[in-house]
Amino acid sequence: MAATDEIRPRTAPSRSMLGWSLTALLREWKARVSAVAEELPHGDRSYQVLAMSAQEEPPTQAALAARLGIDRTVMTYVLDDLERAGLIERRLDPSDRRARRVVLTEAGQRVVDDLDARVLEAEAELLAGLAPEQRDLLCGLLEHAASGAAPGDDRCGVVARG
Repeated sequence: MAATDEIRPRTAPSRSMLGWSLTALLREWKARVSAVAEELPHGDRSYQVLAMSAQEEPPTQAALAARLGIDRTVMTYVLDDLERAGLIERRLDPSDRRARRVVLTEAGQRVVDDLDARVLEAEAELLAGLAPEQRDLLCGLLEHAASGAAPGDDRCGVVARG
């Protein structure tokens, strides 16, 4: 389908294609972002951790794990490797000394800024079959649906896409 073709809301389907659609897009997104983030110790997973950590109030380790759906044990290994690479620091949470906040270092901020731009390019390529306004609408709807899917989660803030 050409980007100029009009996309109409689907009529009531006899079966859902949502699962297949999301799986196909996620598989391709993961492959493209993994290629962009291949220099990181855990590839696309590390990119997601860095991107979620690039906020005014850095998230806790537990909140990052919940937000990204990463087992807390696995998260510890990812954070250990990112810390060894000089991309993050773990700091005591001033309001809860049992918790650690994940804070980007200057090098980590430079890496995530570079990767953000490259990930946006990869996403534009992935969704090249849609007009720019359709891509924006799709991404906005997916973010809204994802936020509503698990309303009790610690959301760690929102990463803006521009």
